[in-house]
This record gives sequence, structure tokens and C-alpha cells, in this order.
Amino acid sequence: MQLQEFQAKILLSQYAIGSPAGAVAMTADEAEAAAARLNVDRIFVKAQILAGERLAAGGIRTVNSAKAAKAAAGELLGQKLVTAQTTAQGQTVKSVLVEAGIKAEQELYLSLQIDPVSGAILLTAGRGGADIEKRVAAQELKLESLALGVNGERRAGEVAELAQRIGLSGGLTTKFGELVKKLHRAFVELDAGLIEINPLVVTDAGELVAVDAKVVVDDNALFRHPELKELRDESKTDRVELHAQRHQINFVQMDGDIGTVVNGAGLALATLDMIAAAGGSPANFMDIRTTAKSLDIAQGISLVLENSRAKVLLVNVFGGGMQPCDTIAEALGIAFRRSKRILPVVIRMTGNNEDLARLRLANYNLPKTECTDMWQAVTRAVALAQGRA
Repeated sequence: MQLQEFQAKILLSQYAIGSPAGAVAMTADEAEAAAARLNVDRIFVKAQILAGERLAAGGIRTVNSAKAAKAAAGELLGQKLVTAQTTAQGQTVKSVLVEAGIKAEQELYLSLQIDPVSGAILLTAGRGGADIEKRVAAQELKLESLALGVNGERRAGEVAELAQRIGLSGGLTTKFGELVKKLHRAFVELDAGLIEINPLVVTDAGELVAVDAKVVVDDNALFRHPELKELRDESKTDRVELHAQRHQINFVQMDGDIGTVVNGAGLALATLDMIAAAGGSPANFMDIRTTAKSLDIAQGISLVLENSRAKVLLVNVFGGGMQPCDTIAEALGIAFRRSKRILPVVIRMTGNNEDLARLRLANYNLPKTECTDMWQAVTRAVALAQGRA
């Protein structure tokens, strides 16, 4: 779950991470009032959308008066903003952040994220500013990285050495280390997947200030953070994925023609890999959580049946103690009874209550093919989707 910039800054302020003075505004009049309260001669009016590259797209305006801030907000609010990180349809600007401008002696980039290879928390830093992804890709900019453990484990002096490699010295090295400690604590306590500050500005007074901030929280950990769950902007969340999440299913729509019903993320990913290896293309990723009941699973299966691209349904299930095979078999029956669309079903089920599951499936009279192993099921599903069976 990605947060708006102003929400991210409010969260980070709880960890004593500073950002410019400012306020969020929903109307042009509110923007004018916020700018007047700042009482400065350099003001930023920043469109609040869940995408970067706003400056290049005209979503960040620099003005020098409250009246000009009102005009800028009026131009942005209610408009579709298209950036390099949005779809062609863009995102509607529903609010703006009115913020005091800060003179920068130096602009840095700083982030914490999960390293997908090692699972460590990866600290990345370097010179910051606009178009950082393009500059890194073009090898115009080199970022420095350091792996941290969940408890922040590192050898003495490593963060200070990294700070020096990105151009900091003296007291700034110490302040940078203190900031990393605060960010690390925030990252762990918030169950974050990413905290990114760009730019992190070094002021003429030698302070480190987060001029822009991005926070992404792990959706699966929101049960531990009810206060964060309320911040979700559901208008920016895919309707299908949101519906699945409400029914205890992790679901991602894809472009292929083989619908999948799988319990367990690892098994689901392996199923997608096998479909690709067999020359097929999956229509979705589905991970049925252990907390899902048969009615929840039926909702997830219905999402697959509603996908007009799906030509076949591949069910790959390992029944465990918390979710036996017959629960998913019951869900198949419910989903197909509710749906006006019938797809051929290829099933590989093994584990707890598999015999009961087969009995139930026989009673449902589904157009099914049962297979004894994963590869047999995958190749059969691919053949059906391609009209070879």
C-alpha cells in the first residue's frame, strides 16, 4: 500500500524525521490560506497522486505568494495528471500539498527497501534530484548500498563510510547515521516495503530535511496497523485485486488465458513458472490464504471466470491442516453455480481430505480433468487453452 506524500511525511515525523513546513489542501481557497500561514516568499504546490515524476509533468509548481498558490492549486485540483509512472489515463488530483521552499546546499537520495535476493533491509544512498532512475540506468549516477538486518546489525563505521562515499563529511556524517537509525526503526515498525526520500536536502544550517518522501507498507501486515489501513486510497487500487484482498486472497490480474486457483504463494509462483515452461500464459496469480473459507475462495474463482481472456481453469492445490482440499472443491462448486460461464477445469489436488474433495467434485458435474501431478496438469491446461485437446 503506497501512501500519499503528505501522509508519508506525517508518519516519518513521528520518528523525528524533518520535512518542510506545509499543509494539505483540498480546495484552491484552502491552498491560499495554507500559503499565507507559511509566510515565505518561495512556496511549492504539489499534486498528491500515487506516482512519481510529478515535476516533469507539471504537477509541482513553484510560486511566490498566497494568491499564486491559489491559482496553481486551482489548475491542478480535479485534473488528470499523467506522468512517466502513471497509465495514459493518468490520476486525478484530489489534493495538493502546500509547502515552504527550502534552499538546498546539496541534494541526496536515501532509501530503505527489502533486498529480494538476500531478504535483508537494503540501505541505498547517493546524489539525489529529478530523473534519478534514468540517471542510474544511463550510468550517469552511482548509488551506494549497505545491507542491514532487521535489528539494524552492521559493523561499526559502515554507515559513516557510506556517508563519506556520497560526499558528506564532519558533523553531517553523524547526522546521516542518526537519520538512518530513525528510518530503520520506522521501516521495521511500520512493516514497510519501501521508504524513499528524494531529495534529502542538506540545508545551509547543516540540517537534513526530507523534501519529498515515499512510503510503501506491506498490505499483508495491515492487520497490525489499523491506523494505516484507514489511509488506503481505494480509488487508486485495482478493483479486482481489492475485492480479492477482502476475501483473504492475494490476486494479480495478468494477460494470459490460463486461469489459476492455487493455495500458497510459493506453489502459485511455481505454477506460473511451469505454465510458461509448457508454452502457456497465465491469466492471473492467485494465492489463497489459509484464513480463507469456501465462500471467500468462491469469490476469487469468480474473478477468474469473469475474465474473458481465460479459456481454462487450472486448479493446483495442496491440502493442509488449516485448509483441506474439500474446502476448495466446495468453493469451485459455489463459483460455477453462481457463474453464467463454464470453463474446462484441470485439477491436481493432493493432501488433507482429497478423497472427500473428489466426491464433492463428482457431485458438481463440472467439465473437469483430474491429473496426478503438476506437470501433467499444466501441460493439459496449456493444450486446452491452445485448442490442442
